[in-house]
Amino acid sequence: MEFKHYSVLLEETIENLNIKPDGIYVDGTLGGGGHASEVANRLSNKGRLIGIDQDADAIRAAGERLKPYGDRITIIRSNYANMKEELHAIGVEHVDGIVLDLGVSSFQLDTPERGFTYREADAPLDMRMDDRQTLTAKDIVNNYSEMDLYRIIRDYGEDKFAKNIAKHIVAERQKKSIETTGELTEIIRASIPMKVQATGGHPAKRTFQAIRIELNKELEVLQNNLDEMIELLNPGGRICIITFHSLEDRIVKTNFKKNENPCTCPSDFPVCVCGNVSKGIVVTRKPILPSEKELEENSRSKSAKLRVFERR
Repeated sequence: MEFKHYSVLLEETIENLNIKPDGIYVDGTLGGGGHASEVANRLSNKGRLIGIDQDADAIRAAGERLKPYGDRITIIRSNYANMKEELHAIGVEHVDGIVLDLGVSSFQLDTPERGFTYREADAPLDMRMDDRQTLTAKDIVNNYSEMDLYRIIRDYGEDKFAKNIAKHIVAERQKKSIETTGELTEIIRASIPMKVQATGGHPAKRTFQAIRIELNKELEVLQNNLDEMIELLNPGGRICIITFHSLEDRIVKTNFKKNENPCTCPSDFPVCVCGNVSKGIVVTRKPILPSEKELEENSRSKSAKLRVFERR
């Protein structure tokens, strides 16, 4: 199956990177290479693009797509959480730009055996971004306590029926192990009133999202590595992050604001004495959203938000 991923907010991201032809850039969520190929296309022979992804299918697809750019491209199979170590291992200390597209690819959603989609009845409950990881969605569904299931569905899925969904999952798994996406979807359906299902979109969407975020530690990885990625930037370098979830967006917004103004002194102090120095400026006071044209072409982009920070 062809690796498909519509590169969300592509033009806006490339424009905001302020690409220098001789610069070094990192795509920390390489995917099918959509953003990366547009960056590489603007680089001279002295420029360099480093693509990082933990998904083996993405690595293969991006490798093919980026072949024409030859030595300008370095592809690394890893999580962007390891960006600093991976870059230092190949002799790169600082870069001129970083891109993160935190969305799930169309390939991942549309390949049943990956277990990301609630639209397939017989797919295994997997949802791993990196198949070298042993823990799967099946393990979470069958082994997490009712309280922990409630917590992740409430917090990561923002589902108001989280308590009932968690209760139904625990009740059903006492009868038999929950093995497939279809089995989980039916349990979720039984947990949500029919009148809500009629108007609220697919009932399983939020729970599947929550389990995927928990399994792949998506929010933790983002939260724990933003400061380090900003430190990797050269002066004038930019980091562009595309989020698809309110919690992701909040993490990015808060972090960028903190890095712009890290002062912890009380507001009535006449001068700063804490010693915290600004690392740059927030370029996007409000997030950049998809255009009407993009929304027509790709409905999956409707929750996308782009935020940009520039190192000083």
